[in-house]
Amino acid sequence: PMENFRRMSKAETEAEKKTAQKEFVRDVKKHIEDISKKYILTDEGTIDYALMYIPSEAIYYEVVNSDTDLVDFSHKKRVLPVSPTTFYAYLRAILMSFEGQKIEQKARDILSAIRAIQKDYQKVDENLGILNKHVGNAYNMMAQVATSFSQLGQKISSTSAIGGGTQDKAEQIED
Repeated sequence: PMENFRRMSKAETEAEKKTAQKEFVRDVKKHIEDISKKYILTDEGTIDYALMYIPSEAIYYEVVNSDTDLVDFSHKKRVLPVSPTTFYAYLRAILMSFEGQKIEQKARDILSAIRAIQKDYQKVDENLGILNKHVGNAYNMMAQVATSFSQLGQKISSTSAIGGGTQDKAEQIED
């Protein structure tokens, strides 16, 4: 495209300029098409757009400002023209996008871990409820057994007293 750009810039007549401009646009479109086919391979893991570095600000402005069809074509092909001035800004935006994706992935991982913790909490809560019920039942059963044991002890004591009192009277009679 550089050669046709120079011809377009140095053209003396309007017809020469128009011819050179058409050839320039054709060359740039071919370049955009080549970049799109060669570098945008999403099946192979590339991102779905490419940057077309234009090393001259003048050519960049010609590509971006002179022909809206050229800009529309580049957007349709997912090729973004960049100049020395805009290249850094595009790279920073892409970097920020990747960092945002990393943050988003980490947030998903954290939410997944929290959901797993919630499930574990619910299981432990359920198990604690069952254990509490068993401990309560065991406590109540122990209280019942203790009461029964105490009553049994009282009965044994009262039976001893009855038997002991009879034995004492029998001993007194023998004397």
